[in-house]
Amino acid sequence: MILNDNLLKKVIDAGLSQGADFAEVYVEETHRHQLTLLNSRPDKAISGHMLGAGVRLFLGTEQIYTYTNDLSEEGLVRAALNAAAALRSGKTHLAQAMQKGEEFGLTKTPRAPMTEQKWAALRLADQEARGFSSLVTQVHAEMSETSKSVQIFNSEGVNRSELRGYVQGMVRTFTEEHGVKESGYDRAAFLGRSEDWQKMNFKAMALASAGQSLRVLRADWTPAGEMPVVLDNGFGGVIFHEACGHGLETTSISKNASVFCGKMGQSIASPVVTAIDDGTLEGENGSLEIDDEGEATKRTVLIENGILKSYIVDKIGARRTGFQITGSGRRQDYRYAPTSRMRNTFLQKGESTLEEMIRDIDYGLYAKELGGGSVVPGTGSYNFAVNEAYMIKNGRIDKQVKGASLIGTGIETLGRITKVSNELKLSPGTCGSVSGMIPVTVGQPQILVSKLTVGGKA
Repeated sequence: MILNDNLLKKVIDAGLSQGADFAEVYVEETHRHQLTLLNSRPDKAISGHMLGAGVRLFLGTEQIYTYTNDLSEEGLVRAALNAAAALRSGKTHLAQAMQKGEEFGLTKTPRAPMTEQKWAALRLADQEARGFSSLVTQVHAEMSETSKSVQIFNSEGVNRSELRGYVQGMVRTFTEEHGVKESGYDRAAFLGRSEDWQKMNFKAMALASAGQSLRVLRADWTPAGEMPVVLDNGFGGVIFHEACGHGLETTSISKNASVFCGKMGQSIASPVVTAIDDGTLEGENGSLEIDDEGEATKRTVLIENGILKSYIVDKIGARRTGFQITGSGRRQDYRYAPTSRMRNTFLQKGESTLEEMIRDIDYGLYAKELGGGSVVPGTGSYNFAVNEAYMIKNGRIDKQVKGASLIGTGIETLGRITKVSNELKLSPGTCGSVSGMIPVTVGQPQILVSKLTVGGKA
């Protein structure tokens, strides 16, 4: 626990003093360490500390949020009173009896000094990537560790805290030949203690990023047009996450700003599609025992055999839509009010194989590694770059191509998935939305989309 219960009870009472029917205090202490190697030598060694609290009040379906880094009784009560005055109704509400404090997460604070062993791991990545080819011009290797302690206390009796530890590593390799420059990228991230950084294989990340960069460097340009596309497993799931997942969050649903509004119980995807958002997977980047509203996380079936089964619902979203809370209230830190957010979101594995999908295509694209992209939240329209792609001809993988992009809409793509493989893979990521940047996991088996618009230069 960061703050004692008596102090937090005073803050709750102050928040309820002007008629709010719900009050919540979120307290956070975060330590972060980051090492960066560039030009084969240490570039950055950063340590950061954040301590603060947010006060949130509801009155019906209205909410107000304020935050402070003054954790004295005077500072916290003043913040609560200011919020209460802004949400004044003239009525008085009482808090429910507080539960005995419950603690979740890691059993010890995952902090560790920035040791020479970690610098050695980054130098190894640099050496392996540079040794892969003489065409490698630059290597960027990075490692970060975050320890986040959160405490949630509200007027409904919730009194819970959790200690979360995140470990992340990445390697980006740049190559150049005849004036043409390309890059490759690989990363690992998971929930764990500081000492778990040793589970990251920086040699493998270096070789993967260097290999990708070199292959793309020598690839031909992608032809454009509509064609069947096989999306690889793992990070290929970013399209569902961005183009569909955000549209299932009550942040959008409650505003009638999603193509999925009013479709509960209806068919919105091919019958081979089942989509899950699961906050309980051990060690995954988006996993939590409690969310940032103090709710227990759970496994939520979003789509089952093509039928919409659930939205992603936070506390205010439940009030505004009437749907059941899914333990999905998340935020970057105490400066943000929580909203409905994804955790570990993926398509469930099917019964096909990658080989079967390739054999089904006379002419198409195999998108092996997706990159960044853009999405229009209200429509689910997306445009994603493909970092590594191959043409498919006569049922076989042909030459590698570059410069490809995938263009479509989430709901249209869901309906055109004809096969789902039995090789599910999950990949860590970071997601940005109205409540800031949060760690997540995306994933899927390989999928065959019968028709997608492919952008290219050839």
